[in-house]
Amino acid sequence: MRRVAVVLNKISGGRLSPNTVTIIGVLAHVLIAWEIAFQHNLLAAGLLIVFGLFDALDGELARLQKRASNAGMVLDASTDRIKEVMLYTGAAYQIIAQTGRPYLAVWAVVACGASLSVSYIKAKGETAIKDAHLSANEINRLFADGFMRFEVRMFMLVIGLLSNRVALAVIVIAILSSLTAIGRLVRITRKLTSV
Repeated sequence: MRRVAVVLNKISGGRLSPNTVTIIGVLAHVLIAWEIAFQHNLLAAGLLIVFGLFDALDGELARLQKRASNAGMVLDASTDRIKEVMLYTGAAYQIIAQTGRPYLAVWAVVACGASLSVSYIKAKGETAIKDAHLSANEINRLFADGFMRFEVRMFMLVIGLLSNRVALAVIVIAILSSLTAIGRLVRITRKLTSV
């Protein structure tokens, strides 16, 4: 993505901002969620892969232009959560339309909630741990494990789309994200009580 960022920066004369790339990625996810909802799984998977790379592109562009900032990091993290809500909403719609069993869509709600919890616990934990005066290296180690990071969740969704098993992918995301959130919460709590 570094090379792509260099080319885009050169073509735009440095006028393409990292935040613009982030917003384009969010808008593209509206289309992706729509494609998921209406069972255009191969197209949705392809778009999810392409625009999933935007997550790396905005950061590379920010570093290249020396525009990396806390505001940009907040925008990036927040839009990732917005994208997930849209994608799981599309998945819930597909599950209902495809199976005719609305109760299965509950798994999409659980996947969405668990995914948001993974990110929320990480963010709150990092804030609390920083207040405990731990080193950056110690903080990084606290969050080095936990299987269902954002990229892994999106990879699982792509696999579900490519295999036409969206419901199964959502169930796996829901279960493993819940376990990841619980694991992070336990680690952070133990670390905070020992400091």
